[in-house]
Amino acid sequence: MSTAEQMRALFDPRGVVVAGASSHPGKFGFVALHNILSQGYEGQVYATNRDGGTVLGIETVASVDDLPADATVDLVFVCTPAAANLELLAACARRGIGAAFITSAGYGEAGEDGRRAERELVARAEELGVLVAGPNGQGVISTPSKLCAQIVAPCPPPGRIGVASQSGNFVSSFQNYAVQTGIGISRAVSAGNAAMVGVPDYLDFYAHDPETAVGLAYVEGIRDGRAFFDRLRAITPLQPFVVLKGGATAGGQRAAASHTGALASDDRVFDGMCRQAGITRADTVEEAFEAAATFATQPLPKGPNVAVVTTAGGWGVVTADAITRSAELVLAEMPEDLKAEIDTKLPPRWSRNNPIDLAGGETRDTIPEVLEMVARHPNIDAIVYLGLGIQSNQAQLMKDGPYFPGDGLERIVAYHERQDERFARAAAEISDATGKPILTATELAIAAPDNPGPRTVRETGRLCYAASNRAVTALGHLRRYARWREHRGLS
Repeated sequence: MSTAEQMRALFDPRGVVVAGASSHPGKFGFVALHNILSQGYEGQVYATNRDGGTVLGIETVASVDDLPADATVDLVFVCTPAAANLELLAACARRGIGAAFITSAGYGEAGEDGRRAERELVARAEELGVLVAGPNGQGVISTPSKLCAQIVAPCPPPGRIGVASQSGNFVSSFQNYAVQTGIGISRAVSAGNAAMVGVPDYLDFYAHDPETAVGLAYVEGIRDGRAFFDRLRAITPLQPFVVLKGGATAGGQRAAASHTGALASDDRVFDGMCRQAGITRADTVEEAFEAAATFATQPLPKGPNVAVVTTAGGWGVVTADAITRSAELVLAEMPEDLKAEIDTKLPPRWSRNNPIDLAGGETRDTIPEVLEMVARHPNIDAIVYLGLGIQSNQAQLMKDGPYFPGDGLERIVAYHERQDERFARAAAEISDATGKPILTATELAIAAPDNPGPRTVRETGRLCYAASNRAVTALGHLRRYARWREHRGLS
């Protein structure tokens, strides 16, 4: 367990000391110091090295006891061997350092001797009043404090997703998706062996953190399933929580035991407890991040009825299939009054059904006008919008061809790109105005991320889904959580 003050020392430290700093750019002690300094952390930064010397412009000291008298440090980032860490914690306590992130391996993942050392580490930390994150972890991120204290890349853009993971590599995965999509992260921590502070502790902090809107976690094993879910059951009424679990199969359980020393729980029991606690469980890393990104950027749907607005029929058909297969969503019946309203904007060949296939009948303002008509109808709870970026894709082909500039191409290229920018902004603005989720999907999010359509979606702070089925899956997660809240009188 941890206190709020200790968590603030971990995520919002006034100063950081890297213990075991190194002048070798391949060593953790160099990489950690480099990442803290290079990513704009504005607090005080110090470093220790037994032999002294200067690393990246920082004059190191032999130990934490030798820090300047006026140094204000709340966090130690530990890159020293496990054998040195008990005395290091004592020195930190003497200097009033409240939190230690420990990258050192050789603890619970390394057999009985390691487990004994880990128990001793926790006992000493509790005695001294120092929070220990890890050991065997990769780092901690806090974008509100511009803190990038980790031994891997990248540093994500700021956002509203709080990450806690028993695997450091999954922290990196989620951060990579944040960089790709523009949907940023508020806090992220590699829990490592979670010897003293575990995933529920971090999620509890996020649930009370004004910088964080949704918790996202990767777990491999749970030592005390009842305690784990009792903690999370208190969190989900405050904030949605998305979990990806390793060790769902016998092979995965063996891998989890060798990775973090964790004992994997029965997967069916885990799944049932997730449903009871209102936890969103994802099957893949992509699904987990996209669910969290959707919680962070879209309103919760008030009902299951989904409309599909598309500029091409085939996309609408496969999206209708995905919605129909969803246990949480319904392909909305097309209301007659809405059909009549859309008739005023489209030629008779439009689909006159849901999916709403515009059938190439749109003019300059049709897409924003139809999106608003659909979103404002009381029988529609959410929209999946398809076809963004097509015009700009053609514009790019013109720009890359041998006839540009010339033959009037400059004007039509600018028009196409301007239209896709308008459509992306309109989807976000109409969603904000109506309080209904509007999810935009196009493979151009990956195939051509600089296309003005998906690029503008990112600029509005929303996720552009790489496929409509992925948008439907994310929307289904939102609806399930919204329904769970409704059943408990929370909405």
